[in-house]
Amino acid sequence: MRAKRLNSSMIDRIVFDDEAETLVISFRQSGRYVYSGVPRAIYDALGKAVSAGAYFNQCIKGRFPCRPERRRHRPAEG
Repeated sequence: MRAKRLNSSMIDRIVFDDEAETLVISFRQSGRYVYSGVPRAIYDALGKAVSAGAYFNQCIKGRFPCRPERRRHRPAEG
């Protein structure tokens, strides 16, 4: 698994799973989303893009299956 924080007003962090070919994008305003079937080259290019938001809109949004990431809940203490 690879992870990177971005200096972007739109995207906080990206995580890529090579085996599953999934890209998790943590958006600053709307939470985390999982994109499936993403080639590693897309992750690499997003991490290096001058504008991560523009790259996302041009090369990722609407091009890969996407779902919100489910939050993992801790068991209640008590």
